[in-house]
Amino acid sequence: MRRHVWGLLHLRPGGFPWLTVAGKRLTGWIVIDLDATIITSASKKTGAAVTFKKTFGFHPLAAWCDQHHRVPGHAPATGELWSEHGGRPHHGLTHALAQIPGSSTAKILVGVDGAGATHGLLEHLEALNTTRRTVRYTVGWKITEDDEKAIARLPETAWETSVHQDGTLQEGYFVAELTGLNTRQGWPEGMRLIVRPVRPARRHLKKLTAFEKQTGWRYCITATNICHMWGITGSGHAQFLDVLHRSHAGVEDRVRTNKAMGLDNLPSQSWEVNRGWMLAANIAADLDAWVRLLALHDIDQKLLVDKVSRRHDQRQGSGRSVEMTTTSLRRGGLGFTK
Repeated sequence: MRRHVWGLLHLRPGGFPWLTVAGKRLTGWIVIDLDATIITSASKKTGAAVTFKKTFGFHPLAAWCDQHHRVPGHAPATGELWSEHGGRPHHGLTHALAQIPGSSTAKILVGVDGAGATHGLLEHLEALNTTRRTVRYTVGWKITEDDEKAIARLPETAWETSVHQDGTLQEGYFVAELTGLNTRQGWPEGMRLIVRPVRPARRHLKKLTAFEKQTGWRYCITATNICHMWGITGSGHAQFLDVLHRSHAGVEDRVRTNKAMGLDNLPSQSWEVNRGWMLAANIAADLDAWVRLLALHDIDQKLLVDKVSRRHDQRQGSGRSVEMTTTSLRRGGLGFTK
């Protein structure tokens, strides 16, 4: 079924929905976004644990195909409901790669947000490269004091104006290559570091380091093994790599959509039942993505996602109101039952 759908996508008007970044179409590159989300639990369920946000529940990992906005891999669907300390990103990636038709796996681009750059993940990504498959990645990098010292040594001429997703200049924001100035050892050979200063939001003010408070900027670093993406002009420039990694932020919309499909809560204390629920939610996400891409391809996809999410929120709100009213009538002794 999946192979057939991918074939139909190539035949639709406009062709296959290749990702466009900075005005450049990434033809031939399958983009996989990895991200985790928290599913809270109000009761003790098998596999539930305290999450890194101090809530109680699950912290599952999912992989989205950026061209389809669908879920080719989701950890809980295979029976691995991970807490914060149990999940490993490369497991979710393995499941995702296994679901991509073989003819489309020659060029893979993987994006991981946050401080996703760990030795285990990057070594795994590098090991995926073969004579028949090229794997490139952009991964969030946890900044240390050594990184801040390297940033401080950057000359003014090293900074370039960053660009928007449409390729136009983003005045007032800059990006620079940090590779070579960083002194941390033991990372994959050929890995590059791209730094971008951003204006700190109010919620970030308490977490700023002394260096960031001094400069007035919050710094974000991206680790990547991209020197050049075949067929993409200028893909080795720091400006392109920065906007390429920022495009990963769209995965939050997919998380929101999947929660609207049923991942907002797991219904049972049973591990097996919750596995089935996750599988059903993933199938629903697949069908939703395929309908939008094959039948509604001439309509703005983000607009469709927003409408689905809003309608789900309205239905959820109505459901909660009915439930609260029913409970109140019962307590009032009116004998009302569902």
